[in-house]
Amino acid sequence: MVSPKVQEALAKAQENPVIGYKTLLNSLDDFSPPEARSTDLKAITDDLFAASHGVVTTKAVLSDLINVLTNSQNHESWIDVGTHIVRAISSTPSLSSSLVDQASALRELIATAHETNEDFLAAAKILAEIPLDSSQRRVSDREKAKIWIRIVRNHLEEDDSTTAETYLNKLKNVMHKVGDADPEMMLHFKLSAARIQDSNRQFLQAASSYHDISFSPSIAEEERLHTLSMAIKCAVLAPAGPLRSRALGRLHKDERSAGLEEYGILEKMFFDRLLSSDEVEKFAQSLAPHQLAKTSDGSTVLARAVVEHNLLSAGRLYTNIGFDELGLLLGLDGDKAEETTAKMIEQGRLTGSIDQIDRIIYFEMAEASGEHGSGHTTAQVGKEIRRWDINVQALAEDVERVTDLLQAEFPDFVATQIAV
Repeated sequence: MVSPKVQEALAKAQENPVIGYKTLLNSLDDFSPPEARSTDLKAITDDLFAASHGVVTTKAVLSDLINVLTNSQNHESWIDVGTHIVRAISSTPSLSSSLVDQASALRELIATAHETNEDFLAAAKILAEIPLDSSQRRVSDREKAKIWIRIVRNHLEEDDSTTAETYLNKLKNVMHKVGDADPEMMLHFKLSAARIQDSNRQFLQAASSYHDISFSPSIAEEERLHTLSMAIKCAVLAPAGPLRSRALGRLHKDERSAGLEEYGILEKMFFDRLLSSDEVEKFAQSLAPHQLAKTSDGSTVLARAVVEHNLLSAGRLYTNIGFDELGLLLGLDGDKAEETTAKMIEQGRLTGSIDQIDRIIYFEMAEASGEHGSGHTTAQVGKEIRRWDINVQALAEDVERVTDLLQAEFPDFVATQIAV
């Protein structure tokens, strides 16, 4: 219920609206008790729009009303009263086009309250309602970037990387104009881009982005180490191959990595050592939910990364290996081990060949280039098979040479033996 003193003050305010409303709002503590403050502010709003005072008066009073609401530091009131005022503006077509700035300020205030309450989706939605490309309102590139970066970050808090990426793409069009003048905004932009790459399982790009951010002097040492940790996690989760090896190499050379929990698995992967299930399980406990999501074949991103890594490691240990033996090493059945190997060879992430008749995989020592199809050997046979071919040819030539020598020295003996 509206406070009696506020009702009385509103009646008097009609005589001189600008002074009357201003006096009421400046002395609101004397007229309205704290428990009735939201109700009274909404009553003032309703009275203002019902009286049809015109654009100039309404805009002046509304600005004072927004200042009072902002200074209250009551987040619940920001949402309740702010939403009420925005609706009042929207439902008054004759004034709404002239009160765009006030409505935008209120939406930012409401969004801040939602962010404080960790209702990030509601914050993103209210910010998205702010007109940034309207002909009725000139908005600088910096102001656009501020709103869009908040929307991106709120959607990322809700793990909605798809919508976040939509607004990040809008940001890309203006960041080159405002980034240099606002290093903090540029940092948020880069971090958001890294998080989107991470969420979209673009782990190699995310690892590089996180690693670059970890050198930023604009963030605290603890945050720099956290982003370095994220870079290592993404590099570990990336598809095995020469590109990931280079990413692991950069992170392994970073002296700060040795002090992180992830260093153990980073070092093993960098040196192509086999990973045990205990090490993998421990590492999995530090991953975010999207990094443990299932892939199309039902395995997790981590499980796939570990299988591919151990397959590369097996290629360092063995010249050739049977399907079933490799499957036992990778924790897969023989056919799945062959399928995984064939895929990596086809994608240029592993060099070697497959003998499907004898069910043997032959590894090549040559470094894979990472280019599609480059993992196949030239003759499509393994090194061992080629060596056998060369040895058999050499043996046949030696036998022929001996036969010729015997024919020259002991023709009768040769003729007798050939006859036999």
